This record gives sequence, C-alpha cells and structure tokens, in this order.
Amino acid sequence: MTGLRELKKRRTYETISESAIALFLERGFDAVSVAEVAAAAEVSKPTLFRYFPAKEDLALHRFADHEDEWARVVRAGREAGLAPLDALERHFLAGLAARDPITGLCDDARVLAYQRLLYGTPSLEARLYTYLRRSEAALARALAEVFGEGMTARLAAGQIVVVLQTLALENWRRIEEEGEGADEVHEAAVEAGRLAFRLLRDGLGDADDGEHPGR
Repeated sequence: MTGLRELKKRRTYETISESAIALFLERGFDAVSVAEVAAAAEVSKPTLFRYFPAKEDLALHRFADHEDEWARVVRAGREAGLAPLDALERHFLAGLAARDPITGLCDDARVLAYQRLLYGTPSLEARLYTYLRRSEAALARALAEVFGEGMTARLAAGQIVVVLQTLALENWRRIEEEGEGADEVHEAAVEAGRLAFRLLRDGLGDADDGEHPGR
C-alpha cells in the first residue's frame, strides 16, 4: 500500500513539473503564473506548493532527480573495487556515449529547448546552484566514507562538481552556439573528460587511493 501511495505521489510530482515546463517553453518562465500551472496539472495551488516550494523548482525537477547521482556512483564504485575518480570518470564517459542530457552532449530538440529556457532565465540559473550545492554535499558525504571526515572530502567534492558542470556547459555551448551535432562533439568531449579527470587526480594526489581515512 505504501508503495502505491509513493507511486501516486511520484506521478503527481512529474505531472505538475512537466505541465509547468510545457507552459514555460511555450510562453516563457516569467509569463506563466503558478495558478496557471496548477490548473494545467489539475491540482490546487496548495497541493502544488507541497511538491514544489518555489516556482523555479517546477522547472528543475530533472536536476533534482540527479542530485545524489555522483554520490551513488562513488558508493557503487567502492563496492566494485573502484577508486572514486575512476568510478566517476567511467560513469561520465558512459553518459557521453549514451548522450545523457546531464553531460550536455545531447542535441535532441526538446532537450535543447529546455536548456535554452534554463540558461536563458536568470532566476532558474540561480536556483540551479541550490541543486548543485546539494549534489556537492551528497558527494562530499560519500567521499568522506573513503577519505574520512574533514576538508579532503569537501574540497574534492567541490572540485568534482565544478569540473563536471564545466564539461557539460562546454558540450552544450558547442551544440547550441556553434551548431555542432552531438556525434561531432563526442570525441572532443571524451578527450576533455579524460583530461579533466587526469587533472583531478593530479590535484588529489594519492588521496584518491582511499588509503588515508584520516584525511
């Protein structure tokens, strides 16, 4: 029974957000009211706000779904005997191969329209950093299980999140601003990803081998 309730809640959550995104893409974020979103999703405003505390959150649930992704990758990598950066690099490169929108390497018209909405609306772009900070905090907690509590895990998480965001934005820029296709950008995106993780390893030094839990 609990499972059915959770499933219903998830469907309501997704229906509200997808209704909002459709309206935002059609008319622009600032031109659509919360009341209009609630009407389109066939829910009341109080119900909408139970799921989404702020209007900006209506457009960002796709990022919310990825909030703990990097932390999960680190933990799954540990179970497979992989160092954190090895697990993260492998996951990122797999995302590039799959044209996962979170890597920026996706030229699907619907994804590009959504990204234009996001990066073309200052309040949405600002709100995105709230999600990135939560993602960073989740990653830091996962890394602390390897490095121990302290600055190493927090600093590493901050570097990793910034690097991943930079890689994604560069991929998106080449597709959106330079008109290249995802297939054209893929090879360079892989090279950039490998370079980024090599630089991260150089910066973290032997902390990434997981043999220093006191750090």
